[in-house]
Amino acid sequence: MTVSSRWAFGAFFFLYFAYIGLMSPYASLYFAELGFGAIEIAALMSMLQVTRILGPFSWGWLSDYLSNRVGIMRFCAVLACITFVAIFYLQEYIPLLIWMFVLHTILSSMVPLGEAATVHALYKDESFYHRYGRIRLWGSIGFITMVLIAGEIFQWQGIVIFPWLGVAVLILLVINTFFLREPKIERQPLVRGELRSVLRRSEVRWFLLSAFAMIFGHAALYVFYSLYLADLGYNKFEIGLFWTLGVFAEVVFFYLQSKVMARFSPTAILQVTFLFGVIRFVLIGYFASTSLLILAQLMHAASFAAHHSASTRLIQTWFAGPMQARGQALFTTIAYGFGGTLGGLCAGWIWDQLGPNQVFGMAALACALGWLAIYQVQSSPSKT
Repeated sequence: MTVSSRWAFGAFFFLYFAYIGLMSPYASLYFAELGFGAIEIAALMSMLQVTRILGPFSWGWLSDYLSNRVGIMRFCAVLACITFVAIFYLQEYIPLLIWMFVLHTILSSMVPLGEAATVHALYKDESFYHRYGRIRLWGSIGFITMVLIAGEIFQWQGIVIFPWLGVAVLILLVINTFFLREPKIERQPLVRGELRSVLRRSEVRWFLLSAFAMIFGHAALYVFYSLYLADLGYNKFEIGLFWTLGVFAEVVFFYLQSKVMARFSPTAILQVTFLFGVIRFVLIGYFASTSLLILAQLMHAASFAAHHSASTRLIQTWFAGPMQARGQALFTTIAYGFGGTLGGLCAGWIWDQLGPNQVFGMAALACALGWLAIYQVQSSPSKT
């Protein structure tokens, strides 16, 4: 991968996760400003995950068939930017729900295709371990940058400025996609039953179940963490700082990823990440002092960054060749699509019925169950 390609893909991750850094912490506050309740907000925010059920796998199948990931990414970026503009005309719940669904169905292609294109380019010159984390950390930096800037802007101007920031970052994302270049993909026919044969392996199924549990738990964070902090009395800028701290820890891990991945197996890393997830959510839900909330956010390095890197390594091991994009998309569908959707909806119900603390108790329990699943990956016999 050339230097210019590394910068282009780094910029892609920066801009895409800048968009996520706007949506995850602040969209719930924007919807609350419009007068929606907790369950309505949970349903709106769940569209970020619902659209990952079919969207990524469909886009992944198309990209494997056409062997043109970057072209699909450009098309989706342009279409998403046009779709986002509709937010200026939407105030009612049902139109906003449809808008969230359509917009994020389009955007659901971006990360799995971007990840697959990046990994393909790095494997071509055998620099995955050394360079993947250094490229991927720009996504974390983009998230931090947007969270801090948006938090300060909202503190001064109010949450009503939210749509303008969304349009701005998506315009920049469109421009970036025209600078992306991927090494030529060797066109290989899609073999009937090839994907199914991989899914018959018990360790693959246990891994996907564990990924479901991890993101099911994290849905509590993505949907309700900002509202939870607001209920505790933190202002919008302070809420942004908490999000930033977590992603800063993520950046540090991605920078040091090569050393960790060289020393420990992906499954060993995953086992540790679930234990950190349990501790993190218990601290957030039941020991919410500022110092312990800070400690919990630092654990994002494990519960997200280490989990993501180790998962990506396993996916590229099991889903090789013409299955690469579909493998990444399948992970996104099961973890973020099904796991994130059900986790967000359950969190909304628990928030209303049992209270905010129990939302994070649910997240801790999900991580504990995920640990049991990932433990089976090492002990499961390989089935081909």
